[in-house]
Amino acid sequence: MAKRNEGSEWVSLRHAAEILGVHPATVRNWADSGKLPFRRTAGNHRRFNINDLRNYTRAKADLEPLELQIIMQNALGHTRMQVGSERLESAPWYAAMSDDSKQHLREQGRRVLEALRLFVAAGAPDESLASAINLGKDYARRLIADGLSLPQAMRGFYFFSDFVLNSILNWSELRQPNNSSEWSTLLRQVNTFMHAMQLSIVEYYEED
Repeated sequence: MAKRNEGSEWVSLRHAAEILGVHPATVRNWADSGKLPFRRTAGNHRRFNINDLRNYTRAKADLEPLELQIIMQNALGHTRMQVGSERLESAPWYAAMSDDSKQHLREQGRRVLEALRLFVAAGAPDESLASAINLGKDYARRLIADGLSLPQAMRGFYFFSDFVLNSILNWSELRQPNNSSEWSTLLRQVNTFMHAMQLSIVEYYEED
């Protein structure tokens, strides 16, 4: 086992996987091979140090900064908290959706964040916007089948996208930027992806 970092916060294997943006089995393999430090609890469960995770993301060229992982997980967490809430259940656009569509869109929320994460990590290349376009079409297709209007579909889209943008703004208030353009660049990249998805939804409705 690699040398452990004795300070800061310790998190579970599943939480470490969420922060790193990989499957828990991948984190387990990294830990077992000595690539990622960890310790055992009294119940023999793995715990990973936040500082070690930060150091590991910096060392891995194919993983984006820890901050981006936290932002995306924060957005997903807030979305999950709202699912089933009185505010969401009373929204006309949500009530008009079928149960199958509601379940599908819950799962799509994770796919959107994963695609957005990869887009930003790659430097926001135009060719990567294909994933945003396809996700927008899938979203529109589902809601059209349920009989939702375009305004209803957009209310649902804004409901989710607001969590992403608010997570970026909240994190920027908690963390001092490395430079003056860091957060504005991230915000522009996220807006580029979300706008591509939004336009895809509108275009699919117009074609229908």
